[in-house]
This record gives sequence, C-alpha cells and structure tokens, in this order.
Amino acid sequence: MRLHNFAAGSAILPGEVFTESAQAVQNFNDMGLSILEISHRSPKFEKVIHEAESLLRELLSVPQGYSILFMGGGASLQFTLIPLSLLPIGGAAAFGESGIWAKKAIEQALHYGHVDVVATGKDTKFTAVPTDHAVPANASYLHITTNNIIFVAHNLKFFLITNVPIVADMSSDILSYEIDVAKYGLIYAGAQKNIRPAGVTVVIVKDDLLGKTNRVIPAMLDYKEHIKAGSLYNTPPVFDIYVLMLTLAWLQKLGGVKEVEKLNKKKAEILYEQIDSNPLFYGPVSPESRSEMNVVFRMNDESLEPAFLSFAKERGIIGINGHRSVGGFQASIYNAMPIESVAVLTQAMKDFTDEIG
Repeated sequence: MRLHNFAAGSAILPGEVFTESAQAVQNFNDMGLSILEISHRSPKFEKVIHEAESLLRELLSVPQGYSILFMGGGASLQFTLIPLSLLPIGGAAAFGESGIWAKKAIEQALHYGHVDVVATGKDTKFTAVPTDHAVPANASYLHITTNNIIFVAHNLKFFLITNVPIVADMSSDILSYEIDVAKYGLIYAGAQKNIRPAGVTVVIVKDDLLGKTNRVIPAMLDYKEHIKAGSLYNTPPVFDIYVLMLTLAWLQKLGGVKEVEKLNKKKAEILYEQIDSNPLFYGPVSPESRSEMNVVFRMNDESLEPAFLSFAKERGIIGINGHRSVGGFQASIYNAMPIESVAVLTQAMKDFTDEIG
C-alpha cells in the first residue's frame, strides 16, 4: 500500500516522476548506463540541464536579464552567498523575520554588514505575518521568507511594496502559485520541498545586481562564475536536476502554475474547513496568514495527540507530526499531494472525533 506522506520534506513526487526516475537509475535513455553514472559534461546531461532551465523559465515566465542556476549546498548555503554577493562592504540589508529560517538568514548576513529587521512575527510566536514595515532607502535588498514551514505563516503581498530589490526564500512554496518574477531581485529555493529530491537548490537572479559589493568573492561562492559555467562550475547534483526536470515537465502537462495553484487552494480549503469545524482540532495560525503548503493544526486536548497520530498511521497517514520545537500536527500538501490523500486525512479526523464521542 502506498502511504499518504504529508512530511515537510523531502516531499513526495508525482507517480510518473517516481517511475521515470527509477527507470533512469537502471538505464538512462536506453544508453545502457544509469543516470547516476553519466558524465555531467556529456551531451545527454547538457540536454537535461538546458531542458530544466527552459521549463523553469516558461513556468515562471522568467524575464530576460535573469539567470537561472542549479546549485548544491541547500538553501542554507544561500544564507551566506546572498549577503556575500549583494551586500556591499559597509552596507545594510533589510529582513522580514517570519520564523527560524529567516532568523538563520539574518545570522549569516550579520557577518557581512548591517541588518535591519523591518518586520517580525516574534510577538505572535510567528503565527501571523506582521502588517507594518518600513524599508530603509539605503538597504541593498529586502530579504523575505515566503512560507515558514515550522510555525507556518505565509508572507502576504504587502512585503512586495518596496523600492529596493527583494530577495525571497521560496524553498517550501516555489511553483505552487503564480508570481511576477520581475518584482524580485533574487529567488532561491531548496528544491526538496516541492519540486525534486534533496540535493539541488534553484537560484533565479537578476544579472545587474551582481558584481557591486567591492569585495573579492571566492569563485566557488560567486554567482557570476556559476552563471558563466552554466551551473557546471563543479560537478552538479546530476540525478536531482534530472528529477527536477521531470517534475517541471509534469507540472507543465498539468497546465502550469496557474492550474496547480487552483488545485492547491482546493486542497487547503478542504483541510482548513475540517480543522475549523471539528470540535477536537484548531488552527493556531491566524486565518489571513495561513499557508496553503504546510497546514498546522493542534488538538484542544493535547493529551489526545499521540492517540490521533496512531489512529492516522493505521490508515496509512504519515508525516503529520509537528516540528519538534512546536509540537502538534503539520500536513504538507505540496504540488504532488493528491486531493484524495487530503480526503483520507480529513476523514480520519472525522472518524477519530466520532470514536472519541
């Protein structure tokens, strides 16, 4: 039986992507070789990486003047690369603090310049996105985290009202809803949440922002070097980029980001409706800040939470444990999560409530 996996990451993939990638591990494109052993310099892989870039450009309508990179190191490496590349010596960067990943990005930026936290969700324990912020005119950029997966408050569009370049960590919601890339200076995403296995990070960067920090940047950490080499400055995560390409192709066949956004909204509506109507459960995140990717919920009687976890597991539902730092439950309903699995979870919530009486 295929389990209903609601884990925050690494996330599930579409069934056809599992099938195609498994075949490629055995025999990639009838070459008699595995995707795991082909050269990253081979024409076969160059075709893969070019196709992945082309699909991403099309799905997100990436305008001219932006480069796309496929890098290793996870989103956490970008916490360092971004200030190293965009924050001039003696300069300042602005940050929206919406949870632990934003805090980690702030900590790394402090090594390279001044940081202004222009909005924070600390007062609400990051269960709501702050509604007031003012970005200093001298800020080199404003960094936001669009979807905080631990406390799970989704950043609203008001953050886009600024005159400085916006840097966005979209690790857990990239390609789940339509965006205007031209409003951003740099977008990055550790891809394992929504578009492929762990090991590759997508970076979309506006070219004219680079080369202005007045510091020497080691080649391995320099976006310009990676752009020049077409993401092949060093051996890239070949298998992960291949699976990413397959996932992007699946998304395109589905009808693109516009269509998957509709499906994501429907899945979230079904689950939040059950949370709000069921007397045993509640959602701690303020309604206007709720995420459509990572749905957090608790039980009014927390002593029942272990029993519900066991009840759900018996029905093939896994990965709904809340983060160890906050407890409760979290259901990640990324692009590949079928609506049928969401129905199984909501039915389990109903059945458990009926059983408890």
